[in-house]
Amino acid sequence: MQVNEEELQNPEQKPEETLKQEQSVPEMTALPETATEKQAEKTESAETSENPEESVENLSMDQILEAESALLKKINAREMVSLKVVQVTEDSVYVNIGEKKEAVIPLSEFENEKTPQPGDEVSAVFERKGREGTIMSHRRARERVAYVEVKKLFEAGSRVKGKITDIIKGGYLVDISGLRAFMPLSLSELGGAHKHYLPAGAKVKVYITDFSEKDKKVIVSRRKVLEEDDKVRKEKTLSEIKENDVVRGVVSKTTEDSVLVRFQGIDGAVSLENISWKDPKEAMTKYKRGMRVKCKILAIDREKEFISFGFKQIMPNPAFMLRRKFPVRSKVKATITSVTDAGAEAKINDNADAFISADDYGAEGTPVVGAEVNAIVVGVNMNEFKVKLSIRRNEEQEDRKRFQSYFKEAPRITLGQMLHDED
Repeated sequence: MQVNEEELQNPEQKPEETLKQEQSVPEMTALPETATEKQAEKTESAETSENPEESVENLSMDQILEAESALLKKINAREMVSLKVVQVTEDSVYVNIGEKKEAVIPLSEFENEKTPQPGDEVSAVFERKGREGTIMSHRRARERVAYVEVKKLFEAGSRVKGKITDIIKGGYLVDISGLRAFMPLSLSELGGAHKHYLPAGAKVKVYITDFSEKDKKVIVSRRKVLEEDDKVRKEKTLSEIKENDVVRGVVSKTTEDSVLVRFQGIDGAVSLENISWKDPKEAMTKYKRGMRVKCKILAIDREKEFISFGFKQIMPNPAFMLRRKFPVRSKVKATITSVTDAGAEAKINDNADAFISADDYGAEGTPVVGAEVNAIVVGVNMNEFKVKLSIRRNEEQEDRKRFQSYFKEAPRITLGQMLHDED
């Protein structure tokens, strides 16, 4: 169903002044996209009295013609009006604009709303005249309602909910109550962003940071919301945690002598000496940015919002394990791996490191590399995680055993034998 353009321009059907006004309407400046159904319904309710078919039974013919004429004047003046739907097709919604004429609204403008049905009231604004007749815009009507609402939110400084509709160069387009706003990348993440992280369709909370009535420009910031939430979370976290708590954080960076870790938005670090019990430099190479790690809280600076963490504190101390496995005075076999002036390095069962000082060499003197020796455990070096051995003490113990064994096996001397020897 299409509108007859000649019928709209017939001077017999409306005053000459109205015709001139129609023909001189300037092209409408583009406004931001989409609006909420709720706001549009409010406008429709407020404008219902403009519909030429309303309460027709109670109006005279002159009153009906006068109402239709007033409606057309509002349409030509690009005022927002409420119109009744007469037909819905696959791509168009036809509405009654009076004087037995119809206008077209693209069905696509109801994308985020319930599809209107014949008899429904919809708000609209005159868009243009084309080959298909008079074109009305429901989207622009909703935008006008949204514009007023967003202005109130901006003046109140309130957080608002929005939805990302498009990803564009330098940022995002965000729908806020039906009004399209721009969110720069620098205002989309904590600390800003150099690329897009949010997908189209994502729901976000933002602040309106710039609202220009003249330019119809709206700028929003998600970063400000994240910063406020981050501050609240930090304060809550710092009030709850304590030293020796074991927590999970995320590696944010590694340096030459530390691993930086973030926990609940709070910065922290693991110093080199707290990374691993053994070979911390080598152990540090396995930590990568973004890795989730378990660590122990060693110290908290609540004023500077900084935490000192430890990795090795949640792992068994190898020195204690050696002390349990190789108690003092126990005997072991060790293989010499190297010899220095200070002593000899050795391996016990190929998995435990040991050291024999020069003072604890045996009667044969300095052992040779590869030699297997018997030794006694005399302690554990807690800093180097090495079992301390002594060949000398092992030999002394063996000598005592042999001496005791000799006297145990020798026959006892009787008193008669002693007296006989004296004679």
